Amino acid sequence: MDIIKRDAAARAGIPVDEEKQAMAKRLLESQIEKESDPYFATARLWDDGIIDPRDTRTVLAIALMTAHQRPFEGTMEWGVFRH
Repeated sequence: MDIIKRDAAARAGIPVDEEKQAMAKRLLESQIEKESDPYFATARLWDDGIIDPRDTRTVLAIALMTAHQRPFEGTMEWGVFRH
């Protein structure tokens, strides 16, 4: 972002506002830091949730037991393709 704005300012022949650039960088870093928290994505339902590390074995056992209970059935149909 910094390089693009500096290049645009150079092409336009205007000086770069260093204070404004520094503020924009701090705001972007702050946003990235906040949105990197796993609870941020989970709260927005962007994933299937967070498993408490203490419950990992239990959740994995339930998932494997569930998958094992249904017999495998082959198919000649295709799933959903996304592009």
